[in-house]
Amino acid sequence: MSQGPAEELPPAPEVAREFFGASFSAAQRYGELLADVGVRRGLIGPREVPRLWERHLLNCAVLGELVPEGVTVCDVGSGAGLPGIPLALVRPDLRITLLEPLLRRTTFLQEVVEVLGLEHVTVVRGRAEEVLGTLPPVQVVTARAVAPLDRLAGWGVPLLRPYGEMLAIKGDTAAEELKGARAALHKLGVVDTSVIQVGAGVVDPQATIVRAEVGESPGGVRFAAKRAKAAKTARGKRRRQR
Repeated sequence: MSQGPAEELPPAPEVAREFFGASFSAAQRYGELLADVGVRRGLIGPREVPRLWERHLLNCAVLGELVPEGVTVCDVGSGAGLPGIPLALVRPDLRITLLEPLLRRTTFLQEVVEVLGLEHVTVVRGRAEEVLGTLPPVQVVTARAVAPLDRLAGWGVPLLRPYGEMLAIKGDTAAEELKGARAALHKLGVVDTSVIQVGAGVVDPQATIVRAEVGESPGGVRFAAKRAKAAKTARGKRRRQR
């Protein structure tokens, strides 16, 4: 991946070196790519560069505190790879899919995955509703600043396995947003919700996460039928290709 004149990326804070550990050099490289190629391709705004470490890389990486060991993860609307790539850097035990519909973004994501050697990360181009039934259900869905919580859940929750969970990075209004979305979440098969602060001693303020846990029917009755239909169509396509 070629680089031109980079926007000014501040030195990494000492806490980043400690938190990323063995992956620190890869995190640093990712920050450089975001500050340069990411800005030039319009994936992040130039004003975000001075606060890339605190607001983006570390703020996303601390999500790893909540993700169980060795699970499958789908980062919905991954964009420039946030939170999926920082999560992958601190949690090499996870198998992560970066799901993104826009070609220029998936091109960037694929380049980053190759440059950083993230063999446990896969890039998929598509919308959540398009991959339903073809992308294997995952144990955890992650998302950040993609859409209001009720709409985001409509995309992410149906991709979960039974008893999986969606972890959405939200801001100060997380509790209020969750309150307004509870009815929609219930219809999607969500059985428990909570607002959690993570990243103590790493980011200030701490990252605010909305956790939505599903029961045995992720997405509810409507999506169970849709998932079954999509899976049947996918099987038919595979048979025809043999």
